[in-house]
Amino acid sequence: MKAARLHGPGDLRVEDIAAPGAPEAGWVKLNVDAAGICGSDLHNFRTGQWISRAPSTAGHELTGTVVAVGEGVGTVAVGDRVVADSRFWCGECAQCRAGRRHLCASLGFVGEICDGGFAEETVLPARLLHLIDAALDERVAAMAEPLAVALHAVRRLPKTAGSVLVVGCGTIGGLAALLLSRTFSGRVLIADRNKARCERVARVTGATIVDLDREAIAEATADAPLLAAVEATGSIAALNQLLGVLGSGATVALVGIFHGRLDIDPNMLVEREIGLLGCHAFADELPDAIGMLAELSGPLISLIDREIGLDDIPAAYERLLAGQGDGLKTIIRLRQPAGT
Repeated sequence: MKAARLHGPGDLRVEDIAAPGAPEAGWVKLNVDAAGICGSDLHNFRTGQWISRAPSTAGHELTGTVVAVGEGVGTVAVGDRVVADSRFWCGECAQCRAGRRHLCASLGFVGEICDGGFAEETVLPARLLHLIDAALDERVAAMAEPLAVALHAVRRLPKTAGSVLVVGCGTIGGLAALLLSRTFSGRVLIADRNKARCERVARVTGATIVDLDREAIAEATADAPLLAAVEATGSIAALNQLLGVLGSGATVALVGIFHGRLDIDPNMLVEREIGLLGCHAFADELPDAIGMLAELSGPLISLIDREIGLDDIPAAYERLLAGQGDGLKTIIRLRQPAGT
C-alpha cells in the first residue's frame, strides 16, 4: 500500500510498503477515508521534536472504515465508520487515573507512537475510535479532532460579555472563531497576517477583522472591552502584541505551538490581572465535537483549502510551510465520493 512516512526532520517520503496484517487483540484495522494535515505535523517535519520512531506514518487527524477487528473488540464492527482520538495515553499515571488523559505523563500521539492516517490502511487501538454517522462527509469527519482542540481552548476561556479576539486564522484559530461565533455573547474579532485566509474565516463565521495594534483594537472594542483571546499562531511576536492590547482582567487561551521563549515583565500580568491558560490537545471534548459535525458541515467544507491525494503530501507540506493558501485545512481524501 501507499503511505507518507517521516524518516527524519525534513525527510517525508511517499512509499509503497506492506499493508498491515490482521489486528492484534484490542486493535482495529481501518481503510483510511480522509485525513488532515495539522500544524503540528509541519512542526515535527521541520524540527523533529516529536520523532520517537522512524520511519513512521504521519497523520493524527483521520477518519476511516473498519475492515477488521482484533480479539476482544466489541465497541466497533466491520463496516463501521469512525474517527480517531489522536491521543495515545498510558491509562496508569496519576493524570490518566484522574481522567486527564491529555496530560498523561507519557502522552504520545497517533502518527508518532503508532502509525497514523497518511496511508491507505492503518491499525489503531479500539479505545481511540469513535463511531460516526455513515452518511457524514469524510472531509467533515476528518476535522473532528482539530474541532475538539478548538473546543477545548474555547471552553477554557471565562464567560464574558466583552469582546474576544482570535489571533491566527489557521486551523485551530479559524475553528475557534467558528465556535465562538455560535456560542459567544460578545463581539468576535480575528487577526491574521494572511489576508485571504482571514477574509475567508470572516465570511464563514461573521467575525470582524482587526489589525493587531493598540489603536485598531481600541476602536473595535470601544463599547465591548477585550477580555478574552485565543492565541493560535505560536508566534512570540504576536503574543507580545496581544498582551499589549488586552483589557485589564483579560484571559488568553494559548493553543499555538511556539518557537522561541517569551520575555515579559510578570508585573504586567499581576497589575493588570492578565491570565495565561495553556491548552494542550483536548480533554473530553471529542464526542461533543463529533456531535457538532453534521450541523457545522457547510461551514467546515467552506473552510477547506485543498483536497489532495497521498502522492501530493510532500508538496502540500512545502506549500503550507511557505504560508500559502487561503483556507484552514488541507484534506487528504482517499474515500471516493458517492457517484464517482
